[in-house]
Amino acid sequence: VFSSSAAVYGEPKKIPIAEDHPCCPTNPYGETKWIFERVLQAYHDAGILNFISLRYFNAAGADPEGELGEDHSSETHLIPLVIKAAMDGTSVPVYGTDYNTPDGTCIRDYIHVTDLADAHILALRKLEQGNVSGVYNLGNGNGYSVKEVIETVKKVTSKKVLEVNSPRRPGDPARLI
Repeated sequence: VFSSSAAVYGEPKKIPIAEDHPCCPTNPYGETKWIFERVLQAYHDAGILNFISLRYFNAAGADPEGELGEDHSSETHLIPLVIKAAMDGTSVPVYGTDYNTPDGTCIRDYIHVTDLADAHILALRKLEQGNVSGVYNLGNGNGYSVKEVIETVKKVTSKKVLEVNSPRRPGDPARLI
């Protein structure tokens, strides 16, 4: 079971993105995931192994019991950064405000980590059934912009969030859903 990424698609031609959408990564992260998926497919085609590639959209959240999730000493993910900014008064960077989206910021599909864990179990069970390989997108099918995430955190916490408009990050597609 390979933890891949929706970054393999690059700038999508159609939303929502289906598993058969052409892959055209626009950044090194997506490119390396796409390379490894092709290696897995080659090994499958040669009869050497079976695989399932799970293309995550944006993983978010933590297990209610605190057993699953991420603990970054140097955080880069939007939701934890916005929550931190609300709680301690630091600022949150908004990378690009000129995308072709309703509010000008990137739109992403978020999936909870417990759903990702469930998907891994299902993938393992499918592999146990025999000669199957495949690629599956893991998201919730809805997109939320950077500004929508910030507004939600403000509403939930009743705190201000200082936004700092920053240049786009190279290779960031406008929408990944």
